[in-house]
Amino acid sequence: MDELNDQRQQRLKKLEALRGHGIQPYGTRFEVKDRAGQLLRLHGKKSKEALEQEQIHCTIAGRIVALRRFGKAAFALLQDGADRLQVYLKKDLLGEQGYRVCEELDLGDWIGVSGRLFRTKTDEFTVEVRTLTFLSKALRPLPEKWHGLTDVETRYRQRYVDLIANPAVHEIFATRSRIIAGIRAFLIEDGFLEVETPMMQPIPGGATARPFVTHHNALGVDLYLRVAPELYLKRLIVGGFPRVFEINRNFRNEGISTIHNPEFTMLEFYVAYADYTDLITLTEELFVRLAQEVLGGTTFEYQGQQIQLAPPWRRLPYLQAILEVNRLDPAVVKDRTAALAAAHRLGVAVEPGADLVTILTEIFAETVEPKLVQPTFITDYPTELSPLARRKDSDPSLTDRFELYIAGREIANAFSELNDPLDQRRRFEAQVAQRAAGDEEAHHLDEDFLRALEYGMPPTAGEGIGVDRVVMLFTNQASIRDVILFPQLRPEK
Repeated sequence: MDELNDQRQQRLKKLEALRGHGIQPYGTRFEVKDRAGQLLRLHGKKSKEALEQEQIHCTIAGRIVALRRFGKAAFALLQDGADRLQVYLKKDLLGEQGYRVCEELDLGDWIGVSGRLFRTKTDEFTVEVRTLTFLSKALRPLPEKWHGLTDVETRYRQRYVDLIANPAVHEIFATRSRIIAGIRAFLIEDGFLEVETPMMQPIPGGATARPFVTHHNALGVDLYLRVAPELYLKRLIVGGFPRVFEINRNFRNEGISTIHNPEFTMLEFYVAYADYTDLITLTEELFVRLAQEVLGGTTFEYQGQQIQLAPPWRRLPYLQAILEVNRLDPAVVKDRTAALAAAHRLGVAVEPGADLVTILTEIFAETVEPKLVQPTFITDYPTELSPLARRKDSDPSLTDRFELYIAGREIANAFSELNDPLDQRRRFEAQVAQRAAGDEEAHHLDEDFLRALEYGMPPTAGEGIGVDRVVMLFTNQASIRDVILFPQLRPEK
């Protein structure tokens, strides 16, 4: 800490020196005419002779991330976004005033330069600077070994430092932006209307999750940050919009892990007159298009595993998956005692008194999910696990639902929506009973949503896709924190 204070004091002295030279250390507008990445792409491979002949002039700006001084000249490396370009600072070209600025430069400072492109004696592509503008003084030094910053806590807590130290991080978030833009373009081209629904809701619904609670002073009521936009989007289907989607922020008051952040991004969309099988096709088409646009193809590597997205993807019923993966007797999915015995044999921990469905859920999570590496639609979930999904006509104990798994992780959840208001009320009431028994994640009873259903909702299919997990998949990141710019962390000590 003392070293940091000493360096900061030295930089404060340089800041005052700049002011003494009549130079504003926190400048105003600077007209950037070129970007480092653009110059590298257009001219970076040209020979020394070609650059001398063409006399290419440019004006760029960036942060100094390397600085070498010798005599009356210096080389600096400017970082512009994710790209870096060397600049040559020479007293003969800059003049006395210009070179005074160079003498006060530190790593981390921002400057703007104009000059011509050339190659040095060591053949490095460089800007020979003719004019230099000081833009911003950095009072804190870049962290030790900043060029290879690996401390996870620092990277997440000080993302601004992470972006300076690790240019590859820029590409992750540029890819995230392209993925979201690709999702939006795909759905709009397919006739969907993008909408916005409330983030503060009087009743949290649409997912089994514990909500965050806030209070509205003017209304004198508690409100909940949404856990999902589902019930509002379905109200819009009732209102007559046939295809709607929202790329939304959801908030769930639950644990933090490599795949969970309390605040996350979800795509939800709903299609009238469709069922969940229609969404299987749509999901395959969406992922194939995103992969082709972002990765250039449908085969890629994720955490050492080769993923193949070429459709059709495997479809496997939920109960069948439990039996097949673990080679269990069919009685296990029908009898609690048999299921409990199977869980013990498989080393799956279950709460005392857990019912059959809960035991099967734990077996599935522990033994089936990790093995679903290639894209797989797990279908036909028990009704108890799907309070908003339509029952199967062929077996009312199951629902018309699928979850998509890739690389051992749930990516999407979809179903044919329950549009029978009487059945929905009974399921809500069952959820209320679960809440009364201590299940804080069970659904609330939403009377306004039931009223909307009583006005009539056409047959509808809906789906939610975890955008953060899609970005993890397409950028080969193991942790959700690596694809969220500012993940939630414990307070800094």
